[in-house]
Amino acid sequence: MNTPNTPNTPNHPGSPSGASALTDRLDQSRPYALGLFRIVVGLLFACHGAASLFGVLGGAMGGGTVPAGTWPGWYAAVIQLGAGGLVLVGLGTRSAAFLASGSMAYAYFKVHQPESLFPLQNGGETAALFCWAFALLVFTGPGALALDRLFGSRVGGGATARRSSEEHEEKAAPVTA
Repeated sequence: MNTPNTPNTPNHPGSPSGASALTDRLDQSRPYALGLFRIVVGLLFACHGAASLFGVLGGAMGGGTVPAGTWPGWYAAVIQLGAGGLVLVGLGTRSAAFLASGSMAYAYFKVHQPESLFPLQNGGETAALFCWAFALLVFTGPGALALDRLFGSRVGGGATARRSSEEHEEKAAPVTA
């Protein structure tokens, strides 16, 4: 029988409730979920570029390739393949994601939005989703399983070491309201 002083009771200040324990568990998994998100988004984006440049996976718009040097299609495909590959492996993630997000914003506003305002009406759902997915990666970083993390720890720490010490200070600092 649990008493109010038993640590296993939900009312005890030191013991997490069921929802709190789940939240803690999910928070611990956040870097891995973010890493998997980055990998999937990078792979899908790189596949679009490869399809347009090399005619693989169905080719550009139903078949074939984009002629080399044509504006904006060929340049967009190069950005898709290059930035998508970098995001996929997690190397220069924030910079590559920024470039990719900008290219998709350009694609949406120059190609899709003039047809109609809403993405569902103008066929721009993919451009809008990629734009916002990459914008998220600009702000969150690569998550786990990224080459950025591997090289960041070898290059003397820098921002990674500073961020870790700031996170440690945040956890140790008392919460005041």
